[in-house]
Amino acid sequence: MSTLLTPAQLAAAMEAGEVRVLDVQYSLAGDGPTLYAVAHLPGVPHLDLDAVLAGPPGAGGRHPLPDPEVLEAGLRAVGLREGETVVVYDQQTSLASARAWWVLRWAGVADVRVLDGGLAAWRAEGLPVSTEVPEPEEGDVVVRPGSVPVLDADGAARVAREGVLLDSRAGERFRGETEPIDAVAGHVPGARNAPMGEQLAPDGRFRSADELRSYFAQLGATAGAEVGTTCGSGVTAAHTALALHLAGVDATPYIGSWSHWITDPTRPVATGSGSDRD
Repeated sequence: MSTLLTPAQLAAAMEAGEVRVLDVQYSLAGDGPTLYAVAHLPGVPHLDLDAVLAGPPGAGGRHPLPDPEVLEAGLRAVGLREGETVVVYDQQTSLASARAWWVLRWAGVADVRVLDGGLAAWRAEGLPVSTEVPEPEEGDVVVRPGSVPVLDADGAARVAREGVLLDSRAGERFRGETEPIDAVAGHVPGARNAPMGEQLAPDGRFRSADELRSYFAQLGATAGAEVGTTCGSGVTAAHTALALHLAGVDATPYIGSWSHWITDPTRPVATGSGSDRD
């Protein structure tokens, strides 16, 4: 199996009992559990992004790293066992799935896959959904935090100067023309804009690996380069890290992202469309 699975591939893997599937439907409104209650894959439990895949908002930003003990308890509660292959899915765009893909790997879960196109793609293939809530047996997974690297503010600033830091927010937020969520508008000096929407096809699936490779190359993000990702709160940054992974480029997200960057008023703020170092 590749990192991305089609609905048919996932259905076959589920039938064979080869994977542990987790629903991570989510929106910024915090209504993941509501979305899950409306429809989900049969027999699949919900893993809440706000409660399990992120810590509480505060000094670390709006979606900081989760406490390892909270994360371990949450993963065990949905039945995750040591050594299992995990497949995650959300509504359509893989936004929450990518956050789960990254956090689980950070926690030491080695084999994590994503249903490309999420629940929408699954339903489009005529595959069944359910409203029944399963009660999985308690898992035994052990969380090993730090199993993949993460950038802090100093690291993000350095990558922006010396490597390639990609900001996956919409262009108007990156340029500082508007900021509907955070208290300050702008971006990390030296960052380059790579809006998440440009990495997806119209149906919410990822663009092909070749298309992504070409897209990121135009921004200087190529195999062998030091690449970091950032966004508003570290969710979309994980999505761009997954897109780069599909393109064959290793990338490290700044999980605190802009919402953490601006907690220190001494950190510089850039606006406009340039990379601020050219």
